[in-house]
This record gives sequence, C-alpha cells and structure tokens, in this order.
Amino acid sequence: MIPPVRRKTLVAVAAGALSVAGFGDLPLWPLSLLAFAALLRLWHTAETPRQAAGLGYAWGVGAFLVGVSWVYVSLHDFGMMPAPLAAVATLLFCLYLALFPAAAGYLQAHLPGSPALRLMLYMPACWVLTEWLRGWLLTGFPWLAFGYSTVDTPLAAYAPLVGVYGLSLLAAIAMGALVAFMQRGHERIIGAAVFVALIGAGLTLQSVTWTRPVGAPISVSLLQGNIPQELKFVPGRYEQTLHTYARLARTAPAQLIVLPETAIPRFLDQVDPAYLEQLADIARVQSGDMLVPAPLRDANGGYYNAAVSLGTAPMQRYAKVHLVPFGEFIPPGFGWVLNVLQIPLSDFSAGATTQRPLHVAGERVALNICYEDAFGEEIIRQLPEATLLVNVSNVAWFGDSLAPEQHLRIARMRALETGRTMLRATNTGITAIIEADGTVQRRLPPFTEGALLGSAQGREGATPYVRFGNWPALIWALGALGLGVLHRRRA
Repeated sequence: MIPPVRRKTLVAVAAGALSVAGFGDLPLWPLSLLAFAALLRLWHTAETPRQAAGLGYAWGVGAFLVGVSWVYVSLHDFGMMPAPLAAVATLLFCLYLALFPAAAGYLQAHLPGSPALRLMLYMPACWVLTEWLRGWLLTGFPWLAFGYSTVDTPLAAYAPLVGVYGLSLLAAIAMGALVAFMQRGHERIIGAAVFVALIGAGLTLQSVTWTRPVGAPISVSLLQGNIPQELKFVPGRYEQTLHTYARLARTAPAQLIVLPETAIPRFLDQVDPAYLEQLADIARVQSGDMLVPAPLRDANGGYYNAAVSLGTAPMQRYAKVHLVPFGEFIPPGFGWVLNVLQIPLSDFSAGATTQRPLHVAGERVALNICYEDAFGEEIIRQLPEATLLVNVSNVAWFGDSLAPEQHLRIARMRALETGRTMLRATNTGITAIIEADGTVQRRLPPFTEGALLGSAQGREGATPYVRFGNWPALIWALGALGLGVLHRRRA
C-alpha cells in the first residue's frame, strides 16, 4: 500500500502534467483549471509547510517536464548537444522552474486563517507572486503562466484590465472557491458565491470594448517559408531561401507583407541590394510595405536580431530587446557553452527599450520578435501609440512539439490585453491573424509553405492593462500577503 504522503506526491505530479492540456489548441482548458484546483486541495490538506512545498514542487515537476519538453528538441536536434547532456540540461531546467510553485506552497502554509481565507486569498496571492518572479528572475521565463489557460473561458474578459498575471490570480481564486465549495458549512456558501460572482462578472465584461477602430482595415500577407531549421544556415540553401520568400510575396501581394524571424539568414549588409529592391518593389505594388527580419550589425561590432521595413515608407528598423539566454546571448561566465551549442549567431546585442512603432502601410506597428511577446509589460511600451501588433518568430527550433501552440496562445493573450489585432508570421508555424478579442481569424497549418492572406483593423485607445501593466495584480497579491502576515502575528 502506498503511504499517504507518497500518494499525494504522485497525485501532484499527475495533476501538474495534466495542467498542460489547457495550453494547446484543443478545448481542454477545464483540465488545466481542475489540475490547479487539485494543487490547492493538496496544499489545503498538507500537514506542514515542508510538505506543502514538496507538493508544489512535485506539481511543478509534472507541469514543466511535460510543458517545456521542447527545450530538449532545441538543445539536441538543432543545438547539436549530445542526447544525454541535452536530457540532463532539460531536466535541470524543469527542476529549477518547479522551485517557484514549491515556494508558493511553502509560503502559503505559513499564513493562518479559515479554509475560505486561505484557499481564495492567501494561496492565489502566493501563487501569483512566485509566478511573476519566475517571469522576471534571470531575465524571466513566463511560459505556462496559469492565466494563459483561461484564454477561452469567461475569465478571459478580465485580460484587458489585469493582464495574464491578473488572470492567474482570478483563476486561482475561482479554483480556490471551487475547493471551498467542497467543504462543509459556510465555507461552501462563500465558495459558491465567489465562483458565481467571478464568472458572472467575466460574462458581463465580454460586452465591453476597450479600444476603437481607426482608419480602414488593411490587407495583410503573412509568409510561412517552412525552411527546415537544420537547412536554414546551410550555405547552399541561401539562394533557395531568398527565392522562396520572393515567390511567396509576389504571389500574395498585400498592403502589409510580413516575413518570419531571420527570414534572411545573413547579415543585411551582405544581402544583394538588388534582392532587397525586388522585395521593396513587390510591396509597392499595393502601395504598401514589407517587414523583413534579418540580423543587423553596427560599426562597433555589435549585431542584432532585427527586422527592417521595405516599400513605400522610408526604411525603418527594429532590434530585438529581450534576448533569450543561451539562445541569443551568453551570460557572463558561460562562454564555454558556445563549444557545446553549435547554434549560429548565438551572442546578439539587445536593442534599445525606447524604440517606437514602425510607420508602415498606414499603421503604427509594434513589432516584437519571437520570445518577446511572452512579456506583456514589454509589449505595452509601444502603446497606446501602436495601432497593430506584429510578431515574427522561428519556432522551428522546437520542432513538432507543444511549443508552437503554446506560443500562439501567448500571442492571443497579448491581443486581449492590449485590445489590438496581432499578426504572427512564423517560419514553420503557427502563422495566424488574431483579432483584438483574442480569437484567431485564420491560420496556416504548421509545417507547410504558404502565405496567409487576410485583413487587419488598426485600433486606438488604451485598455487598463496598457495604462497600469501588472501593478494592480501585484499590489493586490502583496496586500493579501501582508494581510496574511498580520493575521499570523496576531494568531
């Protein structure tokens, strides 16, 4: 017979693994919510802070080993790291990420109070604070924030007010209310009332429009070259890559044409000017512009993961600000990693945080590159000035894994938070047009070559999240934590 503590640990691991179901394309979000409710229930029944931390850690191990397993693909299949070393590196990364739910479990266990108070106030507050910390510490890794699982739920209507961390908080409160409803006496009544109030307010907020259209919709063409990552930097493949994007652009003209991240796998100053002029001419056919991602370098020897505009408007550029550790820059003291990770261009410089939207195709475009759209507060730096959001990505680094669908869900959250249309052009998928309400207007199948044609409506105005960022959610959580500390001192 399995001892109770070990049985709880196994349940926690299984619940964590199940929580990942709600971050993909299928409508499995109830599984994510119930998996989180299971964690709150386990914390509620934990006998000591140490046991609560262990259960949080076990839940995190299950969630991250399943949810970010694609790190192995990047390290081994494309980074050429030996399989055993890549497996160990992925495992260590997941074990590190699991420390944050462990910290939440340990912290909440020290805050006394009634079951309703702990389940619907202290536990959600501790969760959100540690989740936010995970998205900030060591440049941050906000992937699989709990709020992303709510994009297709009534709670999503809160996104323009409080952002993804606010949604994590509200979803945690809702699941705490569900667990409280399973208790006896007045806890059941309080839990039911809070749950109904949260869902009811969310349904009401669905009718609120936070931004307004500006100008006429523009035609857009998002190109998906489907260039295999293992061939992307092969010298003999370069000309074929250029031909692919020129052909796709020519056969799918639009006012705004967007190519995916590093569509041109060579420094822009090494590209034949005649080819760039050819792309510019294609954009001018519709009196429009084309966004062409390519690495740039300056006179000081720095180089950037960037994109430039070609076409009717004067050439403009955007350089990626938030770089990926070990993928785009090497942290101090880790230079030896370059000898293991055989990834080209693995030490970029960061662009300036003061970059403004690009004026192209009659719109003001807030451009972000790949991983940057995982950081909501960084996206709103260019708002409310920007009328459109555009993300260019190359998720081919992660193969046919969970990463593309997870990244699409992140992009949907950014559209919701900002009240802006989000355009995504990717190398292998998922290329999509996302409306300001977070719904996907249309998308291309992954791992196919093509051009996604559609329209995009520019919008103006500022949602509460654009104005205040993550502060309302963090202040609420800190206030709840302070109340818990005060309660503990008086107990």
